[in-house]
Amino acid sequence: MLKQVNAGRLLRVAALLLAPAFAVQAADTLPARDPYRINPGDILQVSVWKEQDLQSQLLVNPDGHFSFPLAGDIRAEGKTLEEVREELVERLGKLIPDVVVTVSTLKLEGNKVYVLGQVARPGEFIVTRSVDVMQAIAMAGGTTPFAKLDDVKILRRGTQGAQTAIPFRYSDVQQGRKLDQNIVLRAGDTIVVP
Repeated sequence: MLKQVNAGRLLRVAALLLAPAFAVQAADTLPARDPYRINPGDILQVSVWKEQDLQSQLLVNPDGHFSFPLAGDIRAEGKTLEEVREELVERLGKLIPDVVVTVSTLKLEGNKVYVLGQVARPGEFIVTRSVDVMQAIAMAGGTTPFAKLDDVKILRRGTQGAQTAIPFRYSDVQQGRKLDQNIVLRAGDTIVVP
């Protein structure tokens, strides 16, 4: 009995000692997240330290730009918050010595995907993190019994405005096959479930 108690204690001690190693290994296998890229419709908060007149909530216009006092027109679409902050520092730095600028997102209104067709709740969905095709279909309440699951298409508009249709076979992904189809969606993507 004494040997069993000691063996149990040894197992618990070993588990406690090895847990951090497994946690580090698990953390290393998680994919790195890309920084958020600004979209038209997003609302940004821009603040210049010690400058009361340079504190603004700004809507990124449909053309992807916003205007800021003393800096002029800034292209924000597709840029990270840090890239926008650096551009503001560069422009304002010509007029304000040692300028400190903060840029943050208040609302991600421009980061929308659309799910249409044979789903329980078709519509537009604001996404605040990376969402793949299966997750977006789940956000729309899943498919209806009439859905043609292997004829799903993701419509994506390119930088030049041309639209492409990316095929998606729901049954393959559902069974754990051809998982590369389950792509991470971009702002403006539309999933069509016939």
